[in-house]
Amino acid sequence: MSAGLPWLASREVLRVLKLWTQTILAPVAAQLLFILVFGLALSGRIRSVEGVPYDQFIVPGLTIMAMVQAAYANNSSSVFQARFDRYINDILAAPMRPWEINLGLSLGGAVRALLIGVALLAVALPVTGAPVHEPLALALAMLLALVLFSALGVVVGIYADTWDHAGFVNNLLILPLTFLGGVFYSVDVLPSPWHELSHANPIFYIVQAVRYGFLGTSDVSVVLALGVTGALAAVMVAWSSWLFATGRRLKP
Repeated sequence: MSAGLPWLASREVLRVLKLWTQTILAPVAAQLLFILVFGLALSGRIRSVEGVPYDQFIVPGLTIMAMVQAAYANNSSSVFQARFDRYINDILAAPMRPWEINLGLSLGGAVRALLIGVALLAVALPVTGAPVHEPLALALAMLLALVLFSALGVVVGIYADTWDHAGFVNNLLILPLTFLGGVFYSVDVLPSPWHELSHANPIFYIVQAVRYGFLGTSDVSVVLALGVTGALAAVMVAWSSWLFATGRRLKP
């Protein structure tokens, strides 16, 4: 490992920490409002879902939603800004291997997402009383989700031509798929064909894997959920690694 990797990773993490009110505090506050409004306010009307109190049922989905959006948004904006300001050329010229550059640029989003997740759970778990039944499955699900969306952010940051392109993917793809992935409801209650279509949503499997880690229950097998998430993460990492290895859209 070259000396450039710790430098690049520390730079990306410092970028997150210097703007902590925007990068960490704001997403945590937004998700807590979702929990308070949808969980506590509606718990009088929606007592439980599959035997789980509603305020606890939505915690896993809201937590991972905040984390993956942060990982994606951080890395897509960071990589695009590096290309826009052309200091990506200095990084590419440094004596680092392509995988080290890829990893260094990805770690900022992963750290940001982890800080958001820890802060959110530190507040949400005592308020809702949500349990953590399967901590190992939860840790693995969150790790795979962060790898997937950190790499996706890097890929989009490389391909984006304007700031709007990065926002387009988040607002018109990630966010809708997240809300349709069973964050606020069990997919098992949906009629056909919406039940079947939900299983074509990749974020559905992430939500189910994380929910299993918290509640010990999910709409699909946790093995299937982790398998799909892991496969998608592998594809996205391979894509981002290929871009750095070939210099596509990075080198003039």
